[in-house]
This record gives sequence, C-alpha cells and structure tokens, in this order.
Amino acid sequence: MTSPIVRRSNQSGQSKEPERANSLLLASRRFAAWAAEITLVVTSGLIPFGIGVYANSRSDLNRVPLNPVLVVTERAIARPLALPVSYGIRNVAWPTNILWMIALLAPVTLSWWQLYLLAKTGSTIPKRWLKVRVVNEQGKPPGLGAVVIREGVGRWTVPISIAYLLWRYSFAFPNLGLFTFLSLLMIVGEGIGLPSRRGRRALHDQLAGTHTIDALLASNRQVQSAGGNDEAEEWQEGNEELAAAQTNQSPNLWRRIQQNPNLTLFGVGLTSMTAVLATLIGTQVYIQIQQSQRTTQQINSQQFLELVKQLTPNSGATNEQRQSAILAMGGLNDPQSIKFLADLLVSETNSSLLDTIQQALTTVGPQAIPELKNKNQFLVSELESVGSTATKERELRQGRLQRNQRTINKILSVYSGKIEGVDLSSTQLGQSGTPGSSFFNLVLDSLDLSGVKFKSANLNQASFKGSRFRSAGEDGRWDTYDDVMADLSQAQLQQANLTDANLSRVLMNRTDLSRATLNRANLSNARLYDAKLNSTQLVGADLRNAVLEKASLTGADLGDAKLNEANLYAARLGRATAIGTQLSFANLTNTDWQGADLSGAYLDRANLSNANLSATRLAGAVLRSAQMENVNLQNADLSLADLRGANVTGADFKGAILAPSKQDPADQFVQTPDLGSVSAVVQGVDFSQAKNLDAKQLAYICTQGGIHPRCP
Repeated sequence: MTSPIVRRSNQSGQSKEPERANSLLLASRRFAAWAAEITLVVTSGLIPFGIGVYANSRSDLNRVPLNPVLVVTERAIARPLALPVSYGIRNVAWPTNILWMIALLAPVTLSWWQLYLLAKTGSTIPKRWLKVRVVNEQGKPPGLGAVVIREGVGRWTVPISIAYLLWRYSFAFPNLGLFTFLSLLMIVGEGIGLPSRRGRRALHDQLAGTHTIDALLASNRQVQSAGGNDEAEEWQEGNEELAAAQTNQSPNLWRRIQQNPNLTLFGVGLTSMTAVLATLIGTQVYIQIQQSQRTTQQINSQQFLELVKQLTPNSGATNEQRQSAILAMGGLNDPQSIKFLADLLVSETNSSLLDTIQQALTTVGPQAIPELKNKNQFLVSELESVGSTATKERELRQGRLQRNQRTINKILSVYSGKIEGVDLSSTQLGQSGTPGSSFFNLVLDSLDLSGVKFKSANLNQASFKGSRFRSAGEDGRWDTYDDVMADLSQAQLQQANLTDANLSRVLMNRTDLSRATLNRANLSNARLYDAKLNSTQLVGADLRNAVLEKASLTGADLGDAKLNEANLYAARLGRATAIGTQLSFANLTNTDWQGADLSGAYLDRANLSNANLSATRLAGAVLRSAQMENVNLQNADLSLADLRGANVTGADFKGAILAPSKQDPADQFVQTPDLGSVSAVVQGVDFSQAKNLDAKQLAYICTQGGIHPRCP
C-alpha cells in the first residue's frame, strides 16, 4: 500500500502545472454551468411575462381582474424591496393572467427540477453538458437535503441576506439597481472559493459537505483503472486520501457536533436555561402589566361614576361645575367616557355645554372617531326616517348631525398628520343633495390626511385645498412600500374643492368627483377605475401613469393636464376640453372623445386603437407614431395635425378635415404650434388601408407626401 502512494506523490509533484491548468478549466466550466442554470430559470419567466405585457397592450382582448395569486405575490415582493404597490381593482387582458401565472410558476418548477437532478445524479442539465459533477464525501450524489442547504442556504440565502442588510441600512436604499449589483457581487464572491488549491471549497460546498469534481477526468480515470488492479487500487487510495484531507480541512456542521458532544450538550443546556429564564421574566412582566391596567380601569370607573352623577339633570350642579366634569371626563380617555360624551353631544341643548363637550372630545383625539362615526351613521338613518319635509323634528335631528360632523371636522384638523388608520368609511360629512337637508361644510384645507379611510363616505362640497392624502411613511422616502395613502374609493366628492391637493397613488376607484375642482392636483399613479369625473376641472393636473380605466370624464376640462402613460382604456371623454393636454404614450384604446377639443394636444406614440374621435377638434395636435388602427375620425378637424409615423390602418376619415384652412386673426382661442412646412404633416404616412377617403382628401394626401395606391 505504501508504494502506490509514493508513486502518486511523485507524479503529483511532477505534474503540478497540468493539475493547476485542470483546476482553472474546472473553475471556468463550473461558472459556465451556473450561468446557464440561471439563464434557463430567468428566461423561463421573462418570455411569458413579455408576451403577457404585449397581450395586455392589445385593445381587442377582454379585460379581467388580475389573479389574486399575482396580487399577493406582487405585494410580498414589494415589501422587502421597498417598491410601490398598487391596491384595488386592476384589470388586465385575459391571456395576460395566464401568461403571468406561467411566468411565476415556470421558474419555480424549473428550479426544483434542477435541484432534484442535482440531488439524485449530482448534475443538472448544464452541469452534465459541461462535465461538472457534485458529490458528497463518499463520492455519491449528495441527496435532496444537502442540495437544499448547498443551493438554498449557502449559494443564495447567505450572500443575498448580507447584500440586503448592506443595502437596506445604507445610503443606497431604496435604489434597486444598487441592491441588484450588491447581490451579484456577493453571490460571485461566495463562489470565489474555487479549487485553486487542493481541498479548497466554496461556502455552499462547505455547508452541505459536498465537493465539485471534474466528471470527465473521473470517468477517464475509471476507464484507465480497468486496465490493471494495481492502478485501480492506487487511484482509489488517492481519492480516499483527498477526501480525508478535505474533511480535515473543512468539516461540516454535523461532523463538528459528532466530534465535540460535550460542547454540543453544554450549548443545548445553556440555550434551554436562557429560554426558560426569558419565559419566566416575560410572564412576570405580563402579569404586572395586566394588574396595572386593571387597577387603572377600576380607578377610571370610579371617577367616571362620580362625574356622571354631577352631570345628571337632578344633581343640582352649576353650569361651571358641569363644564369641569365634562372636561375631566374627556381626560379619562377610556371607552365608557368617550361613549358617554358622544351621546351627550347629541342630547344636550345648552349651547355653552355643547362647546365644552366638543372640546372634551377633541382632547380625546382620534380615539373618539369610532364612537362619533357610529353615532353619525345612527343620526343619518334617523334623519332619513323623517323624510325630506321641513319639519321641526327634522330640523332638530339635523342640528344633532351637524354637531357630530363639526366635532369630527375639528379632530381631523387638530390632529393633522397623526390620524393614520382613522376609519370614516360610510360617514356623512358632506351635503346629501336634498334641499335643506344639511348646512354643514367640511373644511380640511392644507392638512395631512394620509392614511384616513374615507371609503363610501359622503364628502360632497367639502374643501381639501392643498391637503395631502399621501405621506412618505416611516422611512421618509417616497414611492416605497410603506407610503401611507388615504382610501377614497366609492366616496362622494361632488363639487368638492381639491385644488393643489396631493392625491398621488391614492385609491379612488368608483369615486364620484362630478363637478369637482382638481386644478393643479397631483394624481400621478392614482387609481380612478370607473370613477365619475363629469364636468370636473382638471386644469394643469398631474395624471401621469394614473389608471382611469372605464372612467367617465364627459365635459371635463383637461387643459394643460399631464396624462403621459396614463391608462384610459374604454374611458368616456365626450365633449371634454383637452387643449394642450399631454397624452404621450397613453393607453387610449376604445375611448370615446366624440365632440371633444384636443387642439394642440400631444398624442405622440399614444395608443388610440378603436377610439371614437368623431367630430373632435384636433387642430395642431401632435399624433406622431400614434397607433390609430380602426379609429373613428368622422367629421374630425385634423388641420395642421402632425400625423407623421402614425398607423392609420382601418381609420375612418369620412368628412374629416385634412387641409388646413386660413386662421382668422381674430380667433386667438387656439394657437396652432409651428410644425414647419405644411407638407410634412402627412409625409410618409400610409393611407392605403384607411377608409372613406374622398377625392379632396386623397388629393391633399398625394400632394403632401402621403402614401396611397391612387396617388400618381
């Protein structure tokens, strides 16, 4: 047995350079195999995702809500990566749901298939191609448990966790590009432990107790060993010697436990004692806290009963004493005192005491809102029960409701920025629309209302000028997961004043904003699915990337508004004013603009497929490279419109005005932009498949450089 080992040692000394070359070659093949595995996984997700994005851009496909699994996945990814996330209804084309589910499941399935192959055979498909194999210390396939530790913990979890901590608590947060760079750096750094010298392994191999070997070299040695028993024994002894050396150099966790049983037992005992001690201390602290709370409740109950006695009609207390008792009750700040004050606000008739009650409830703060909300809904139902006839009973109940509304208004004003999570859903805080029904006007100007839930609330004719319905959250950074946003979905905001308000990313699905004023408001990325914006003022408003799918903007004023990349799929914009509006890259498929004024609007690269632009004014509009397939342009005014690069396949030009007419100097309502020579307006545009072109239109197209089979 000594002789083969000596010969092997001598041969090793004589062939150091070839072994080093083989090691470098193995390292390059390992990296290539890893890159191929990652490429397969990433490609399996990117291809269906990309096709799904394309399908979602098509206008001829039915829209369905996004799959709940995809919604949950999106939110789970968004939280740790500090990404903004969309809430509420989100509709996509029906094939997109299927394709994006495939994009989610395919990488997961392929990853587990590769892990299974690695566990059972020691090689994935790329590793098999490149003759790389992973084995355990016995030279056999590692098994599923070792592979999960090797790939899941060592190769991915450890380096990405380090990269995440460095990114999350550094200046780089929330730059996702820097996190990606750090992750790649850590993953590559972890794998740098390539066998540049004998027995050296990467962290993932050390954790799992595995070795990466050259499958081609091992196969050749096995073939050579078949030629003689002496050489076979020598090769086997060499492998055993190598495995022993590697084991001694980098034993795995299980081997260390086996080698040091006393130390392991001590560690387990110490951990158990620490856990027991922590449990005992925690239990004692919990018992003391509970006892302290019970004592406080008993004291508050006694004080509450004494104060109630002073406030009874037969107590004989003076007006000043009752005011002091009311203020003292507000200081208790417990549920029973809040409920008593909310009831007293409704039943009391003394005006001086009513002001004191309102002051006491304001002192309680947002904690009083739930009880005031319940009382508000009760008073509304009472008011509805007496009908709309102006009677003394109705006026009495109206006054009670107004006192409740004013108290809520005051609490929201005083505690601006500290009312996150306050729930005012289905609360009556605005005009009901019935003549003489209420005279209260909600005024919350220049306040921080982020995080308040106004879902289905009546906020008609309320004033929110300059108010913020969104804040940056705890991290102080915008557009991250913890951004705090109000919920205004299905709320009634008719004739409300939201001038200069910040409603960015706020949920406003099916909200009624008819005749509201939103001039210069920030509505970027807001969700206004199926919202009512009829006759709404949106002059200079920022609606970039907003979702206005199926929204109604009939008669709205969108002058100088920014709607770049907004989604207005199937929106109704009849008779809307959109002079100078920016609609570049917007999704305007199936929209109805009949009779609207789009003079000087920027519609470059917008998708107008199947849109109805009949009888619209598009004088001076920029429609460069716009998708105008099957668009209805009957009787539209396209004079001086820039159509270069537009796709007008199937577009209906019946009665459309293409030739520019002389502008009356007295008509300064629309200043048409300078587009250079008139001949450039339709130059290069292919009208071959356009519909209902008359002789005059064809003559203009042909003379101005347009393309049509009938042009000479």
